[in-house]
Amino acid sequence: MEDARDRVQRIGGSGWRSLSCLLVLGMSVACWQGSARAERSGASSWILVDTKTHTLSVFGGERLLARFDNIAIGRGGFSQDRMRHDGTTPLGTFHIDRINAQSRFRLFFGIDYPRPEHAQRAFDAGRIDAEDYQRIVAAFERRKSPPQDTPLGGQLGIHGLGAGDPRIHELVNWTQGCIALTNEQIRRLSQWIHVGMRVEVR
Repeated sequence: MEDARDRVQRIGGSGWRSLSCLLVLGMSVACWQGSARAERSGASSWILVDTKTHTLSVFGGERLLARFDNIAIGRGGFSQDRMRHDGTTPLGTFHIDRINAQSRFRLFFGIDYPRPEHAQRAFDAGRIDAEDYQRIVAAFERRKSPPQDTPLGGQLGIHGLGAGDPRIHELVNWTQGCIALTNEQIRRLSQWIHVGMRVEVR
Protein backbone atom coordinates (compact mmCIF):
# COMPACT_ATOMS: atom_id res chain seq x y z
CA MET A 1 0.00 0.00 0.00
CA GLU A 2 1.23 3.46 -0.80
CA ASP A 3 2.25 5.26 2.37
CA ALA A 4 2.01 8.99 3.05
CA ARG A 5 5.66 9.63 2.22
CA ASP A 6 5.37 7.96 -1.21
CA ARG A 7 2.05 9.68 -1.94
CA VAL A 8 3.38 13.15 -1.24
CA GLN A 9 6.47 12.50 -3.37
CA ARG A 10 4.29 11.19 -6.23
CA ILE A 11 2.00 14.21 -6.30
CA GLY A 12 4.71 16.76 -6.00
CA GLY A 13 6.77 16.20 -2.88
CA SER A 14 9.74 17.44 -4.86
CA GLY A 15 8.20 20.88 -4.63
CA TRP A 16 9.17 21.04 -0.99
CA ARG A 17 12.28 23.04 -0.51
CA SER A 18 15.06 20.56 0.28
CA LEU A 19 16.87 21.13 3.53
CA SER A 20 20.61 20.71 3.16
CA CYS A 21 22.52 18.29 5.34
CA LEU A 22 25.85 19.61 4.09
CA LEU A 23 28.03 21.08 6.81
CA VAL A 24 30.75 23.63 6.28
CA LEU A 25 34.18 22.04 6.22
CA GLY A 26 35.29 24.21 9.09
CA MET A 27 32.57 23.02 11.45
CA SER A 28 33.46 22.58 15.08
CA VAL A 29 33.72 18.86 15.80
CA ALA A 30 33.16 17.83 19.40
CA CYS A 31 35.48 14.99 20.29
CA TRP A 32 33.74 12.74 22.78
CA GLN A 33 35.68 10.37 25.01
CA GLY A 34 35.87 7.37 22.70
CA SER A 35 36.81 4.76 25.28
CA ALA A 36 34.14 5.90 27.74
CA ARG A 37 31.49 5.97 25.01
CA ALA A 38 32.48 2.51 23.80
CA GLU A 39 32.28 1.12 27.34
CA ARG A 40 28.91 2.77 27.94
CA SER A 41 27.32 1.67 24.67
CA GLY A 42 29.03 -1.68 24.31
CA ALA A 43 31.82 -2.40 21.85
CA SER A 44 29.56 -4.76 19.90
CA SER A 45 26.76 -2.25 19.32
CA TRP A 46 25.99 -1.31 15.73
CA ILE A 47 23.34 0.44 13.64
CA LEU A 48 21.14 -0.88 10.85
CA VAL A 49 19.45 1.68 8.57
CA ASP A 50 16.68 0.18 6.45
CA THR A 51 16.04 2.57 3.55
CA LYS A 52 12.92 0.69 2.46
CA THR A 53 11.08 0.60 5.78
CA HIS A 54 12.50 3.97 6.89
CA THR A 55 13.74 2.59 10.19
CA LEU A 56 16.99 2.84 12.15
CA SER A 57 17.74 0.05 14.60
CA VAL A 58 20.47 -0.22 17.23
CA PHE A 59 21.77 -3.71 18.01
CA GLY A 60 23.99 -5.03 20.76
CA GLY A 61 25.41 -8.00 18.92
CA GLU A 62 22.23 -9.71 17.70
CA ARG A 63 19.97 -8.18 20.35
CA LEU A 64 17.74 -5.26 19.35
CA LEU A 65 18.33 -2.35 21.72
CA ALA A 66 16.18 0.33 20.09
CA ARG A 67 14.29 1.05 16.90
CA PHE A 68 13.46 4.46 15.45
CA ASP A 69 10.63 4.71 12.93
CA ASN A 70 9.85 7.20 10.16
CA ILE A 71 13.42 8.29 9.51
CA ALA A 72 14.16 10.34 6.40
CA ILE A 73 16.84 9.63 3.81
CA GLY A 74 18.04 11.49 0.72
CA ARG A 75 15.45 13.19 -1.45
CA GLY A 76 16.89 11.16 -4.36
CA GLY A 77 16.33 7.85 -2.58
CA PHE A 78 19.25 5.46 -2.12
CA SER A 79 22.06 4.35 -4.40
CA GLN A 80 25.08 2.08 -4.60
CA ASP A 81 26.89 4.71 -6.63
CA ARG A 82 26.18 8.11 -5.13
CA MET A 83 27.52 11.25 -6.79
CA ARG A 84 27.72 14.77 -5.39
CA HIS A 85 24.42 16.68 -5.57
CA ASP A 86 22.31 13.68 -6.65
CA GLY A 87 20.53 13.66 -3.28
CA THR A 88 20.88 9.91 -2.70
CA THR A 89 21.83 8.08 0.47
CA PRO A 90 24.70 5.65 -0.19
CA LEU A 91 24.25 1.98 0.61
CA GLY A 92 27.02 0.01 2.29
CA THR A 93 28.84 -0.58 5.55
CA PHE A 94 30.29 2.51 7.22
CA HIS A 95 31.63 3.63 10.59
CA ILE A 96 31.01 6.71 12.68
CA ASP A 97 34.18 8.78 12.25
CA ARG A 98 33.26 12.15 13.77
CA ILE A 99 30.71 13.66 16.13
CA ASN A 100 29.48 17.26 16.02
CA ALA A 101 27.51 18.28 19.10
CA GLN A 102 27.19 21.86 17.78
CA SER A 103 25.47 20.99 14.48
CA ARG A 104 22.54 23.06 13.24
CA PHE A 105 20.80 19.70 12.99
CA ARG A 106 21.06 19.31 16.80
CA LEU A 107 23.53 16.41 16.68
CA PHE A 108 25.55 15.10 13.72
CA PHE A 109 27.21 11.68 13.61
CA GLY A 110 29.40 11.61 10.50
CA ILE A 111 30.10 8.42 8.54
CA ASP A 112 33.27 7.51 6.64
CA TYR A 113 31.87 7.97 3.13
CA PRO A 114 33.20 7.58 0.48
CA ARG A 115 34.95 4.30 1.23
CA PRO A 116 37.45 2.48 -1.01
CA GLU A 117 34.75 0.24 -2.45
CA HIS A 118 32.78 3.28 -3.61
CA ALA A 119 35.95 4.77 -5.05
CA GLN A 120 36.83 1.55 -6.88
CA ARG A 121 33.45 1.31 -8.60
CA ALA A 122 33.52 5.01 -9.50
CA PHE A 123 37.06 4.79 -10.87
CA ASP A 124 36.24 1.68 -12.92
CA ALA A 125 33.20 3.50 -14.35
CA GLY A 126 35.21 6.64 -15.13
CA ARG A 127 33.29 8.78 -12.63
CA ILE A 128 36.41 9.81 -10.70
CA ASP A 129 40.02 10.14 -11.77
CA ALA A 130 43.08 8.31 -10.46
CA GLU A 131 44.05 11.16 -8.16
CA ASP A 132 40.72 11.18 -6.30
CA TYR A 133 40.74 7.39 -6.15
CA GLN A 134 44.19 7.41 -4.57
CA ARG A 135 43.21 10.13 -2.08
CA ILE A 136 40.26 8.09 -0.83
CA VAL A 137 42.26 4.85 -0.54
CA ALA A 138 45.20 6.63 1.12
CA ALA A 139 42.92 8.15 3.77
CA PHE A 140 41.72 4.71 4.79
CA GLU A 141 45.23 3.32 4.83
CA ARG A 142 46.15 6.13 7.24
CA ARG A 143 42.93 5.59 9.23
CA LYS A 144 41.79 9.12 8.49
CA SER A 145 38.38 10.43 7.44
CA PRO A 146 38.06 10.21 3.65
CA PRO A 147 38.25 13.37 1.51
CA GLN A 148 34.87 15.07 1.29
CA ASP A 149 35.49 17.11 -1.88
CA THR A 150 35.59 14.46 -4.61
CA PRO A 151 32.83 13.98 -7.24
CA LEU A 152 31.40 11.30 -4.94
CA GLY A 153 30.39 13.94 -2.41
CA GLY A 154 30.62 13.74 1.34
CA GLN A 155 29.64 15.39 4.61
CA LEU A 156 27.11 12.61 5.22
CA GLY A 157 25.89 11.18 8.49
CA ILE A 158 23.02 10.69 10.89
CA HIS A 159 21.46 13.84 12.34
CA GLY A 160 18.38 15.44 13.84
CA LEU A 161 16.04 18.14 12.57
CA GLY A 162 17.41 21.12 14.41
CA ALA A 163 14.97 23.92 13.60
CA GLY A 164 13.53 21.98 10.63
CA ASP A 165 9.81 21.43 10.17
CA PRO A 166 8.70 18.11 11.74
CA ARG A 167 5.68 18.04 9.42
CA ILE A 168 7.91 17.84 6.34
CA HIS A 169 10.00 15.16 8.01
CA GLU A 170 6.89 13.05 8.55
CA LEU A 171 5.93 13.13 4.87
CA VAL A 172 8.99 13.21 2.60
CA ASN A 173 12.62 12.23 2.26
CA TRP A 174 14.20 15.65 2.47
CA THR A 175 17.97 15.39 3.05
CA GLN A 176 20.82 15.71 0.56
CA GLY A 177 21.87 12.14 1.36
CA CYS A 178 22.04 12.04 5.15
CA ILE A 179 19.87 9.97 7.48
CA ALA A 180 17.59 12.18 9.56
CA LEU A 181 15.72 11.53 12.80
CA THR A 182 13.63 13.83 14.95
CA ASN A 183 15.43 15.83 17.62
CA GLU A 184 14.05 13.56 20.33
CA GLN A 185 15.12 10.46 18.43
CA ILE A 186 18.66 11.73 17.83
CA ARG A 187 18.96 12.58 21.52
CA ARG A 188 17.96 9.04 22.46
CA LEU A 189 20.24 7.53 19.83
CA SER A 190 23.24 9.46 21.16
CA GLN A 191 23.52 7.23 24.24
CA TRP A 192 24.81 4.40 22.04
CA ILE A 193 26.95 6.38 19.59
CA HIS A 194 30.73 6.20 19.65
CA VAL A 195 33.44 6.83 17.09
CA GLY A 196 34.17 3.59 15.25
CA MET A 197 30.60 2.28 15.55
CA ARG A 198 29.50 0.24 12.52
CA VAL A 199 26.59 1.56 10.46
CA GLU A 200 24.99 -0.67 7.84
CA VAL A 201 22.77 1.09 5.31
CA ARG A 202 20.63 -1.34 3.33
